Amino acid sequence: MEVLREKVEEEEAAEREEAAERAEWAEKMERMTKTAEVSKEETIMTQDELRDLEKRLTSIEISIPAEYSFINKSLIDVTKLPPSYSTNSPKEEHLLQVADNFSRQYSHLCPDRVPLFLCPLNECNVPKFVSTTLRPTLMPYPELYNWDSCSQFVSDFLTMVPLLDPLKPPKYLYSSTTVLKCQKGNCFDFSTLLCSMLIGSGYDAYCVNGYGSLDLCLMDLTREVCPLTVKVKEVVKEEEKAMPKKYTVKPPRDLTSKFEQEQENKRLQEIKNQEEKRLREAEERLLAEEKAKPDPLHGLRVHCWVLVLAGKREVPESFFIDPLTAHSYSTKDDHFLGIESLWNHKNYWINMQDCWNCCKELVFDLGDPVRWEYMLLGTDKPHLSLTEEDEDVLDDDDDIDNLGKEEEDKSFDMPPSWVAQIEITPDEFETRCPNGKKVIRYKRAQLEKWAPYLNNNGLVCRLTVYEDLQCTKVLEIKEWYQNREDTLELKHINKITGLHVDYFRPGHPQALRVHSYKSMLPEMDRVMEFYEKIRVDGLIKREETPLTMTEYYQGRSDFLSYRHINFGPRVKKLTQNSAESNPRPMVKITERFLRNPAKPADEDVAERVFLIVEERIQLRYHCRDDYITSSKREFLRRTEVDSKGNKIIMTPDMCISFEVEPMEHTKKLLYQYETMIHLKNEEKLSRHQAWESELEVLEILKLREEEDDAHMLTISIYDTKRNEKSKEYREAMERVLHEEHMRQVESQLDYLAPFLAQLPPGEKLTRWQAVRLKDECLSDFKQRLIDKANLIQARFEKETQELQKKQQWYQENQVTLSPEDEDLYLSYCSQAMFRIRILEQRLNRHKELAPLKYLALEEKLYKDPRLVDFVKVFV
Repeated sequence: MEVLREKVEEEEAAEREEAAERAEWAEKMERMTKTAEVSKEETIMTQDELRDLEKRLTSIEISIPAEYSFINKSLIDVTKLPPSYSTNSPKEEHLLQVADNFSRQYSHLCPDRVPLFLCPLNECNVPKFVSTTLRPTLMPYPELYNWDSCSQFVSDFLTMVPLLDPLKPPKYLYSSTTVLKCQKGNCFDFSTLLCSMLIGSGYDAYCVNGYGSLDLCLMDLTREVCPLTVKVKEVVKEEEKAMPKKYTVKPPRDLTSKFEQEQENKRLQEIKNQEEKRLREAEERLLAEEKAKPDPLHGLRVHCWVLVLAGKREVPESFFIDPLTAHSYSTKDDHFLGIESLWNHKNYWINMQDCWNCCKELVFDLGDPVRWEYMLLGTDKPHLSLTEEDEDVLDDDDDIDNLGKEEEDKSFDMPPSWVAQIEITPDEFETRCPNGKKVIRYKRAQLEKWAPYLNNNGLVCRLTVYEDLQCTKVLEIKEWYQNREDTLELKHINKITGLHVDYFRPGHPQALRVHSYKSMLPEMDRVMEFYEKIRVDGLIKREETPLTMTEYYQGRSDFLSYRHINFGPRVKKLTQNSAESNPRPMVKITERFLRNPAKPADEDVAERVFLIVEERIQLRYHCRDDYITSSKREFLRRTEVDSKGNKIIMTPDMCISFEVEPMEHTKKLLYQYETMIHLKNEEKLSRHQAWESELEVLEILKLREEEDDAHMLTISIYDTKRNEKSKEYREAMERVLHEEHMRQVESQLDYLAPFLAQLPPGEKLTRWQAVRLKDECLSDFKQRLIDKANLIQARFEKETQELQKKQQWYQENQVTLSPEDEDLYLSYCSQAMFRIRILEQRLNRHKELAPLKYLALEEKLYKDPRLVDFVKVFV
C-alpha cells in the first residue's frame, strides 16, 4: 500500500508541473499577441503615405518571361510568309469555334484534368488547330520512305530546344517549314514534322501529347546503351553427333582417381563461385552508380511523341517513336507515363482510359468512343462493333425519336493544312546535321556524326567507347568513312591491345577486304582478308608473323587451299627499305589441297611439305572413303650432280613410302624419279609464289600509307556541284550561251549612236550631216575590220616565229635531250601547230566575211529611217 501511495504522489506531482508549464506558455503567447497588436496600431499608414507607396510600386517594372522563341529573324521574315500563315479561312474559324466549344465541354465534364492542347499560336501569332498544322508529304528521296530512316533524319537534322515550362504544353506550335529553316524545335515540333513525313509515306501515324520520363524529355541518353555497341548474338548451330561406327578403336581405359577428380572439381567450383560473387558485387556497385536520382516531377513532365498503329505499310504491331532520338519503343515501355490526347491530319482524340500503370494497359482502338473521345464526326476509324439485337433496338429507338424529323448531317470535314509544301533540298538532305556535325552521348560512349565531304578524309561517323561512366579512359574507337578512293569503310582501333582493323568495300586495287595490324612496318603481326571473287589466284586470307606466313585459298583450279611458310633468321639486319632487296630465308613450306575427284585418292596429294633446309619433301595423299589411313611418301632431295660433276643416279633409299594399297608402277625407280623432278619444279614455283606474296604485302603496305596520307575522295558524275569536269562543261556551255546572247545584243545595237552623240542636242539633221555620218560610220567599220585582220595576222606570225625558234633549238640539242624532253618538245609542237592552224582558218574566214559585213552595214545605213530621206538620192 505504501508503494502504491508513493506512486500516486509522484504522478500528481508530475501533473502539477505540467500544468504550471502550460500556464507559463499561455502567458507568453498573450504577451506576444499584445505586442503584435500594438505594433500594428503603430504601423497604420495615412492616405498620403498609401498613395506615395502605390506610386513607387507602380514605377517598378517587373520583366515577365515571355514564351521562348527560337525563330531566327535573319533567316525567316514572317511578313513574307504565305497568307495562310497570318490569316484564318472561314472554315478554319468555324473549326476554332468547334474546338473552343469542345474544350469548354471537356473542362466542365472533367474538371480535374489539364486543359486540352488544341489551338496553339503559330509563328505569326495566329491560333491554328493542331491537326491543320500537319502537312502529309512524301519526300522525293527513297531513303525517307521507311519510318526508321525518316525518324533518323528528323533527329539528326533538328536541334532539340527544351520546353520553357516542363509541366505545360507550349503556347506556340510552328509550321514544319519554319522548323526546317531554323533547324531547331521542341518535342512538339519534332513530332509534327515526323508525323507529316510518316503520313505522307503511308503510315497510320499520330502525334501524342502525354507525359514522359526525365531522360526522354531532356533527350538524355547517358543511361542508354549505344545501338552501335550492341553485338548481334550469333546463333550457334549444334553439331550433329556422328553415329559411332561398328568397327572403331575403343578408347583406352581411364585409370585416374575419381576421388582426386572430385576434389579438383570442388576446388574449381569454389573458385568459380568466388569469381561469380565478385562479378555480382561489381555489377551491383555499377548499377548503384548508374541509378538515376529520383525526379521530383516524375509523371508530370509533358512530352510529345509519335504513335504508329498497326495495319498500314504492313506494320504488324503498334509502337511509339521518340522523334528526339529516333528510337522505337513498345507501347508498354516505362519511359511513357501517360497520354492526354493524340491527333492526326483528320481528327483529334482524347484518352479516357486510366493511366495508373503508365501506357501498359491502354488499348489503341480509336473507334471505341468509351476509351477515346473524338472531336469531329466522320472519322475514318471504325466504331465499336455491336450485336445484331443491340442494333435492332437502337434502330427502333431512333425511329421513334426521329419520327417526323429530318436527319441533319453534323459531320465536319477537317480544313486543309495551312502549312506550305514541306521541301528538303538535296544539300539539306546531304548535310543533315546542323552545321554538318552532331555529337550524342551514350552510356560509356560518344557518337559523333558529320556530313559527307565535310571532312577531307571522308569521315562521317565516329564512335568512342569508354571504360568508365565519366568517359575518361578510352577503350576503342570506330570510324566510318564514305566516298574514299581507297574504298575504306570502317576503321576499328582497340586502345587496350593496340589492334587496328580496317574494313574496305569492293573495289580496292588489291581486292582488300579486311586488314588487321598493330604496326604498318613490314614483317609484323597482321591479317589480310580479300574478296576471293575479284582475285585471280583465289586468295581469301593471309596471316603474317615475323617468322611465318599463312595463306588460305578458295576456288583454284589446282585445288590449293592452304599454304604455310616458315622463315629463318636473316643474315643481314633488316632496315626500313631493305625488306624487298633482303627477303627472309625460307625454311619450310606446307601446302594442302582439296580433293580432286578426277584423280584416285592414292594419287591425289592432300598435303605437301618442302623442308628446304633439310632437303626433304614429304607427301600425304587423300584417304579413300573405305580406308582409315592414307598413303605417305618422302623424298630425299639431292642435287643432280656431286662435287666432282658426276651425275647422281636415283636410288631406292631416296624415296621412303607407305602405301595403303601398293601398286607395281609406284615401286619403279622411273616413276619415283619423275615424281621427284616434278616436286623440285613445284618447290621452285612455291618458293617463287611465296616471294611474290612477300612483295605483295610490301606493296599493299606502301599503298595503304600513300592512301592514308592522300585520303582522296571520289565524286559522283551526277554531283555537278563538286565534280570539276562537270563544272567545267557547265561553265563552257554557259559561256557559249552568253556569247550567243552578246552577239544578239550587238546585232540589236544602234550603230549610229556614237556618231549622233557628236551632234548638238535637239538640232535637226541636214543632208550634209547625214552623208557625213554615213561615211564616218562606214570608214570606222572598215578600219575595225582591218585592225582585226592585222591582229590575227600578228598572232599568226608570232606563233610561227616561236615554233621556228623551238625547232631550231631542237636541232641544236637533239643529241643531248632526254626522252622526257623529247616528249615535251613533241607536245609543244603539236599544240603550236594546232594554234597556227586555227589562226590561219580565222584569218581566211575573216577575209571572206569582211566584204560581206561591209556591204550589209552599207545596206542598213541606206535603209535606216533617220538617213533614208537624205541618202536616197545617192543610191
